[in-house]
Amino acid sequence: MVAGNVHAQGEARMEISSEYLADLLIGIAKAQTAVIDAMERANPGFRNTHAVPLLQIAANMRAGDPRLIDLPSRVLLRMQGRVALDNKAVRADLERLSNPQPATARDASAATAPAAPAAGGENLDFSANP
Repeated sequence: MVAGNVHAQGEARMEISSEYLADLLIGIAKAQTAVIDAMERANPGFRNTHAVPLLQIAANMRAGDPRLIDLPSRVLLRMQGRVALDNKAVRADLERLSNPQPATARDASAATAPAAPAAGGENLDFSANP
């Protein structure tokens, strides 16, 4: 038997909208937040000492370009703050991450490199006032 999206005859394939998936992610994050809140009540300081740092690692917060796999952890991390989580924001993240733009040739060193001096060296007099 081959693993994958194999459906028996007559079964309909389930299509999940990004709005539904965003609601599902938020609901799961609320349940996980309840567990973190219970741990915080039993052991004050648990959230900031243990939970949030590990969530930041799981959410891959240092990555400049978030991935779809990081989204559930990022949603849970947002739930730890005081700001209410909006379905529209999660849905926008889902849509952006599930429909990636075509990869462009980006060179990080070229983006941060200083501009090349003008040909002929006419701008090399640093003693002159601009």
